[in-house]
Amino acid sequence: MATFATELERDSALTLSQAAIGCEFQIRQVEGPACTQLRDIGFCEQMRVKKLTNGRNMLCTVCGTRLALSKDLADQIQVVPA
Repeated sequence: MATFATELERDSALTLSQAAIGCEFQIRQVEGPACTQLRDIGFCEQMRVKKLTNGRNMLCTVCGTRLALSKDLADQIQVVPA
């Protein structure tokens, strides 16, 4: 049975494409068809990511590197506020 804190944490998770610009987030889960490739470029659970821009291709920083992601890829990354 899940605890209240676990339920609250799960409810506060959103995808990177839904996240606010300029805020830092912690990656909670990477799940989807491109999860292996996303992990290979640094999008791993527990890492911090900052979303810089929004749009068809969004810019973000992870591991000190700026990367552009499509909305489809950003939808596969679940984050929570850092």
